[in-house]
Amino acid sequence: MPDLTTNVRYIKGIGEQRAKSLQKLGIYTLRDLISYFPRAYDDRRTFRKIKDLQDGETACVEAMVAAAPTLSRVRKGLELVKLRAVDETGALDITFFNQAYLKDNLRAGETYTFFGKAEGALTRKSMANPIVEREGSRLMTGRIMPIYPLTAGISQLMLVKAVEQGLAACRDLLPDPIPDGVRMEHQLCRIGYAYEQIHFPRSEEELAIARRRLVFEELFLLALGLKRLRSRREGLTCAAWAHTDLSDFYARLPFSLTGAQRRAIGDILRDVASGRPMNRLVQGDVGSGKTMVAAAAMVCAARNGRQAAMMAPTELLAEQHYRGLAPLLESLGVTCVLLTGGMGVKKRREALAKLASGEAQTVIGTHALISADVVYQDLGLVVTDEQHRFGVGQRSALTAKGESPHLLVMSATPIPRTLALIIYGDLDVSIIDELPPGRQKIDTFAVPGSYHQRVYNFLRKEIAAGRQAYIICSMVEENDAIPDDRKAATEYAAMLQTQVFPDLRVACVHGRMKSKEKDRVMAAFANRETDILVSTTVVEVGVDVPNATVMVVEDADRFGLSQLHQLRGRVGRGQYKSYCILISDNRAEETRARLKVMTKTADGFRIAEEDLRLRGPGDFFGQRQHGLPALKVADLSCDVALLKEAQTAAERLLERDPELKDAPVTAQRIELLFTAGGDTLN
Repeated sequence: MPDLTTNVRYIKGIGEQRAKSLQKLGIYTLRDLISYFPRAYDDRRTFRKIKDLQDGETACVEAMVAAAPTLSRVRKGLELVKLRAVDETGALDITFFNQAYLKDNLRAGETYTFFGKAEGALTRKSMANPIVEREGSRLMTGRIMPIYPLTAGISQLMLVKAVEQGLAACRDLLPDPIPDGVRMEHQLCRIGYAYEQIHFPRSEEELAIARRRLVFEELFLLALGLKRLRSRREGLTCAAWAHTDLSDFYARLPFSLTGAQRRAIGDILRDVASGRPMNRLVQGDVGSGKTMVAAAAMVCAARNGRQAAMMAPTELLAEQHYRGLAPLLESLGVTCVLLTGGMGVKKRREALAKLASGEAQTVIGTHALISADVVYQDLGLVVTDEQHRFGVGQRSALTAKGESPHLLVMSATPIPRTLALIIYGDLDVSIIDELPPGRQKIDTFAVPGSYHQRVYNFLRKEIAAGRQAYIICSMVEENDAIPDDRKAATEYAAMLQTQVFPDLRVACVHGRMKSKEKDRVMAAFANRETDILVSTTVVEVGVDVPNATVMVVEDADRFGLSQLHQLRGRVGRGQYKSYCILISDNRAEETRARLKVMTKTADGFRIAEEDLRLRGPGDFFGQRQHGLPALKVADLSCDVALLKEAQTAAERLLERDPELKDAPVTAQRIELLFTAGGDTLN
């Protein structure tokens, strides 16, 4: 008898080979399979007679194959199977592309159900590439069909069958993480019904009932988990730091801090003086000066006799922070060392010795800071930069190097305030919502692909003036599950170098490169050894290149607004006028509205609010940037009322039963959720 942890390969009809393909989708166990929810639905319940089909209408037709299908090879890579199907009202010409096997599978004289888009006038009607199955089968037609995200080797039909098998195998095994009292009080359906209807809804109404239940469950468990994290943290104590006078720190800076920066520093000083470990998120727009806030905290740590460690996501960023901060810290009498994986043995040994002895009061580095051989004399403050690039587990590994050190997390992804309080429920939040004076305004334009030549001419002009440019592509290489019209960064860079800019220096960087190679290409760009850097979004959190003045984003409609805003923040970092050019041929009204937002405002928080409103948080956060469990069904832009309901229910339950002793299934699910998310509730 299977249970929810059973490997999917043991589920009837799946087997070893399909199980391997399913793993690419993150499906390993029976629980993973039934929790792999559809991304959309296709209503295939409409049946039409052939004569009633309207041009452009998508519907099912039951019709008989009139004569044996014919197969023709039009050119290499294109095979057509053609047939005529008839019912009592008329004839329908059907064409299938590259499905040669259908020639022998569809037999003259037999009736099938065809589901597709009808084309043509009264007398001549046709369908191209319809879904087809035997009359009465009703596996892929005559019902509301789930549409799942796919990968190579997995088809919709295969996934539908696998989920049906999975649900059949565990229909009676599903423990309900919502206690009965809570479920009834909030009028939620039972868990088994919810899973059946979210995958294979009988109607829109039943889908809405199932979705409401699963959204509530997700938000309820998230709220419970975060509240427990916070309450456990609030139970911890540590020695209070003396209030530190930072007037000499402010005096050393070549500029005045903004009011928002000073407020964030004030929040930090209150936290470290409270006698409880700080757990604070400093959230600010690109270029808002978060690093100076971190520097103030590091000075404060040193003056209280404690060490501070700042972890950056790449060696290049760590070195950049070190070059920027070390002279300032040293001028205030605070010793600073650099620690990265790529350092020479001798330098590394020296840095480790200084940390162990306490001679180094601050260290800036990469995840090398959490290596087993790194010993701190007294680690009192941990700063992580670009928090969404680290799993919560890496933060935990660094904080474990000290006795309840204070944690300061910095994020340049502006998140709407309401959302920040939910997502960072275990962190206190400081928001830097002012930009320092003197930041360049970046002129932003949204243009169609027909402007390419003009864009290239503009790039040439900027480079002739001694500047540099980024060009961003939306993917690295073609993939079976992705339309092949997307520009691959490597191919695009080669085309630019050979056909458009043969006299300039074009380089390429993408996420599949090894870290060292990536850093090498980025460093060459920073050192002005490259004119144009073609990249995927790996530069979103990148090295400072004050000389780069143009950011071109190809297929800009494929990015979230917040992501576009991050990319735009890579330019305008020096003294030169800067530009962002968004290229998109998508003429959909919503797309145009989204890109227009980018041309109208540079306020990251306004852009974030708009992004959330237009797209929902799934796309907003991209690949689970926040390090917390991913939301599979809930949409925080639409489900705000349900979120409040779930949070209230979570609070009430914890008031009655803080340790969840009477709700063991709930406690177990929270544990599972947060462990899978890279955090732990232990």
